[in-house]
Amino acid sequence: MSQSLLAGMEGVFIPVKDPKISAKWYEEKLGFKLIYIENEAAVMKIEEGSQTVVCLVRTVNHQPMKFPENNFGVGKYYNFIPKDINETYRLLIERGVKVNSISGEGTTKFFTFFDPDGNPLGACQ
Repeated sequence: MSQSLLAGMEGVFIPVKDPKISAKWYEEKLGFKLIYIENEAAVMKIEEGSQTVVCLVRTVNHQPMKFPENNFGVGKYYNFIPKDINETYRLLIERGVKVNSISGEGTTKFFTFFDPDGNPLGACQ
């Protein structure tokens, strides 16, 4: 089969302790827009025109996401695409977000940052 059956990604689901607290963090630190919130989840858009939503899901006995050990060097499930990686990195640090150093390979730059529940997230450009 040469044509993909899928056209994109509808949602990303991130485990959190408290959707209300996490939604506020994702809004204040990352600029995500809240679509709706309930006791068990908060649904947010990365930006107005984004097709993909981020759903912050309350989990019982929360554990931060942990990518399985591998030899490819991947340690997180989600990489977001910043408009300007250097500016994004600077702003996250300025906003008090825990951020690892920028790394790169060839023309690609990337870094890992952490939400308030310890979930590793990435930015890649």
